[in-house]
Parts: sequence; structure tokens; C-alpha cells
Amino acid sequence: MASVNTTMPHIENLATAHPRRRDLLELSVGYGLIFLVLWTPRHWQRPLYCAAIVWIAAATWLSFDGWHAMGIRTANLFRSMWVVAIALVAAAAAVFLAARLHTLHPPPGAEALIATFWGYALWSLVQQFLLQDFFLLRLLRLLPGNRSAVFAAAGLFAFAHLPNPILTPMTFVWGLAACLLFLRYRNLFPLGIAHAIFGICLAITIPGHVIHNMRVGLGYLTYAHDHIRHRSH
Repeated sequence: MASVNTTMPHIENLATAHPRRRDLLELSVGYGLIFLVLWTPRHWQRPLYCAAIVWIAAATWLSFDGWHAMGIRTANLFRSMWVVAIALVAAAAAVFLAARLHTLHPPPGAEALIATFWGYALWSLVQQFLLQDFFLLRLLRLLPGNRSAVFAAAGLFAFAHLPNPILTPMTFVWGLAACLLFLRYRNLFPLGIAHAIFGICLAITIPGHVIHNMRVGLGYLTYAHDHIRHRSH
């Protein structure tokens, strides 16, 4: 019996170590590919973008956490819609202020607004999936405690928005709030909607030359050159 008792902890450690190594590998490679997409020239972005999609999709499928854990469900949807209401109020205040400061530049009409930003709205939901379902869920298993996982996920999210001086701090604050709200309600959809509202609000209230048209990574640094080349054509 003594020999059994001494080997059992070793077996349990092996059983728990393998999923942790897999989480770390999935997290590192996934974030590394995203970072490469953001910081490489355009002719390299397409293959890297495809590689990132394949890796994240495969990792999500292989280590599927379940629809409930991923927040892809209807439960708590209406209870958490106050987040969307807060986003709308904040956006309305920002639009009012931008109109007074003469920095408001929305597309002309509702149809133009939808045509311009429907893709960004979908991308907002994808970003929340990456933040909560790909990064946060793995960090919760890798780090000791929810607080450290939330701060790490928000930090990774903000770091991906460098060197944009406006988006980087704002995404860190939103990342913290979104992760905490996700842990409370476990519903991804209100966070995606609120993200879209905040992003569209920034795009139409802050001049493009100030926020570099919401660009991050290498695109932020090449904004001036690309803008001049676009105007020359």
C-alpha cells in the first residue's frame, strides 16, 4: 500500500500537467500568430491570418470548453443587457460632445453607417471571443486566481493594440471590465454588442488622423504614408 500512495501523486501531477502544457502552447502560438499579423507587411498578412484562424479554430475544437463556459448561450442574456444600455448612453454623450467640438464625422445616413461598420460589428464579436473564450479561459487554468487571469487577459488584449496611444489604454480598461462581466454573466453577446458600439463611437467622434483610422501595429506606423499614397491616387 505504501508504494501505491507514493506513486499516485506523481500520476495525478502528470495528468494535470499535460492540459496545462497544451493550454500554454495554444495560447502562445495563437497570440504569436496574431502579433505577427499585426506587425508584418501586407503581403505577409494573408498567409499569417489564415494560419491564425486555423490554429485558433483547431485549438478551440480540440479543447472545447462547452457552450456554457464559453458564454455562447441565451442564459443571462437579458440580465446582462444593461452593459449595452451603458454603452449606448456613453456613446450618445461622446457624439454630443464631438458635435460641439466639431470632430463628429459619421457616414451620411443610417444605410451608409450600416454599410461602413457592419464588418466591424462582426469583428467586435470575434474579438470578444478571442479575449474571453481563447485567452481568458486558458489563463484561468494557467494562473492562480481569477484576478491574475483577468489582468493578464486585459494586458494581452491591450498589448495587441500597440502603438495606438488611444486604443491601447482604452482596450485595457475595456478588457478588464469585459472579463469581469463575462465571469459574472457568462454571456458573450452583450459584450460583443457593447464593443461594437464603443468602437464605432470612437471611429466617428475622433478624427482619423488622430486615431489613425483605428489602426494598430505596423498599420498605425504606416498610416501617414498610406494616407498620402491613397490621396495621390
